[in-house]
Amino acid sequence: MRKSHPVRRAVLAGAATVSGIVLLLSLKPASDPGAASAAGGAAPPAAAQSPQGGRGAGSGTVTGDAADTQYGPVQVRLTVSGGKITGAEAVQAPKGGQSDQVTDNAVPKLNQAAVSAGTADIDAVSGATYTSAGYKQSLQSALDKVAAASAGQDSGEGSGAGQGSGDGTGQGAGDGSGEEQGGGGQGTQVLTGDVAQTQYGPVQVRVTVSGGRITDAETLQAPKGGRSDQVTADAVPKLDRAAVTAGTADIDAVSGATYTSAGYKQSLQSALDRAGG
Repeated sequence: MRKSHPVRRAVLAGAATVSGIVLLLSLKPASDPGAASAAGGAAPPAAAQSPQGGRGAGSGTVTGDAADTQYGPVQVRLTVSGGKITGAEAVQAPKGGQSDQVTDNAVPKLNQAAVSAGTADIDAVSGATYTSAGYKQSLQSALDKVAAASAGQDSGEGSGAGQGSGDGTGQGAGDGSGEEQGGGGQGTQVLTGDVAQTQYGPVQVRVTVSGGRITDAETLQAPKGGRSDQVTADAVPKLDRAAVTAGTADIDAVSGATYTSAGYKQSLQSALDRAGG
């Protein structure tokens, strides 16, 4: 019996060695694909996040000036991405009586035409000559603002290069011209004011500032529902125009819209405070 013990030990040791080798071989292939898949899974998000250049000049929303027509004002707001019109809507259009039917028929067609054409050179809708003319006028003013904002941003980028060149050749002259040009570039901003709560609902204003001046103002929120709809439709365009004309929040309240006007001025001031900061 004692002579059989070494043999049994050898057999058991051999079996343990074989089992260990088999276990190692089975584990190693499983770990390599896991590492490879982990590496492969980490790379795509980095690649997906890399294209940031698409958010260049000419992206965002811009509202054209209100165009007065025989039947009421027409005002167009555009959504622009990469310098192309991706959305169009009429924030104001003639209403009341027959105008309701004309507007309901014409505005969707004009919106579609603006997106398709990418310019204000669109055909008038039959039976809505005045509305079409006002739409095209407001649309063109919106496109002019897009072009001006893009030019301002390009100027700002160019000034950055100028400052780098100035720093390299002569700090005194370079800093002076660079700050002056950079000021123009930094002056092109889209700033949204705080929401101002009023007795009839919230008011919030967004302004476009270029070269330290307000070039556009639009109301993102305003009282609505019941009589507020009529008050807002009358007051907001006047307040927007007043903000652009005055260049400050020191504008007159619109008659019959005291609370809306107060909320507008409050939100406008908070937007301008951000420009100053």
